Amino acid sequence: MPDSSASYPSRSGRRLFLQRLAATAAGAVLAPTLLQACKGSGNGSGSGGGSGELVISTFPLYIDPDAPGTPGSVSRFRRDTGIQLRYLEDLNDTRQFFARIRPQLAAGRPLVQDLMVLPSWMAQRLIGLGWLEPLPLAEVPNARNLIPYLRNPPWDPQQHYSLPWQSGIAGIAYNIKATGRELRGIDDLFAPALKGRVSALLEMRDTMGLLMLADGQDISKPTWMAAQPSFNRLEQARKDGQLRRFTGNDYQNDLLTGNLAACIGWSGDVAQLVLEQPDLRFLVPESGGVLWSDLMLMPKGAQHRREAAAWMNWVYEPVEAARIAAAVQYISPVEGVRQQLAKDPATAPLATNALMFPDAAMQQRLHSFGPLSESEEARWEERFASITEG
Repeated sequence: MPDSSASYPSRSGRRLFLQRLAATAAGAVLAPTLLQACKGSGNGSGSGGGSGELVISTFPLYIDPDAPGTPGSVSRFRRDTGIQLRYLEDLNDTRQFFARIRPQLAAGRPLVQDLMVLPSWMAQRLIGLGWLEPLPLAEVPNARNLIPYLRNPPWDPQQHYSLPWQSGIAGIAYNIKATGRELRGIDDLFAPALKGRVSALLEMRDTMGLLMLADGQDISKPTWMAAQPSFNRLEQARKDGQLRRFTGNDYQNDLLTGNLAACIGWSGDVAQLVLEQPDLRFLVPESGGVLWSDLMLMPKGAQHRREAAAWMNWVYEPVEAARIAAAVQYISPVEGVRQQLAKDPATAPLATNALMFPDAAMQQRLHSFGPLSESEEARWEERFASITEG
């Protein structure tokens, strides 16, 4: 991989690691008191009643799946707790999802979801609208395993409403067979040779963040004026046909097949896709990558608080979190994951992967997009939408 530390275990090696962890976790490490309480609920009904089915909406490729001889985390959680879980990978674009749930939340009607995995900026918006329930953290003792630098974050200073699922990096993904060469930075996305074979993300902060960093701007304190050159460049590239389209996670198939030569993408996606297509690469530009966090959130009126607490506690157990991290290869929020990965030769390379555990050099290249006021948000979104929908 062109990025200094992006090394991955083989598919077989990673499967072996997951099998070993499955065997370990089948012992007695899964918060037995809480899990026994959940098993004792019979039909798994939550304190709010309802069908007893925990429902989670999230992005695709965001958990270890079932494999022959190795049940994934969703299956193992069901088996270990007796809780019925409907795990929906129905999030492609955050704004589209928000448009789906907004009418019900605005009308004060509960959603079918008990938990949603959404970016921090959307969490901040939902908290401001009063559309989230405080998390039942008293029933999540493993929340103490949250890594220190994600505690009391700016989007939820008291940590009442959110618990991180994964963090990651927005950078450049490319298929070297399609590009014919290694890429080095954002300017490569605008090279004439790649015209019509490049995409960018619908996630405004990731796309604009990378372009603004390439323009030498400080995205931790974004301003309207500072963003204009990047907006203009993006708009021109769209008009010229340099950019084929804007995407959510759905850039993956085109990148795999080479229909897209390069795109703005996410680190963990490429880490998984490279197992199917070894010609894929992920690059954090020298000008900087965008660091983001996705969070577990409970919508107002959620029916199954205890089941949701059981899930959050289960995935914050370091052994389980390591299984997930080995599969998705994003930055785990759980303390102890690195040590779990380092124990096994099959996944030991991941423990030194700077995309999963950013070292000092990588941390210097990563930047978080700063807050926008409600009026600024609307202004930025309007300009961005005029480009993406134009």
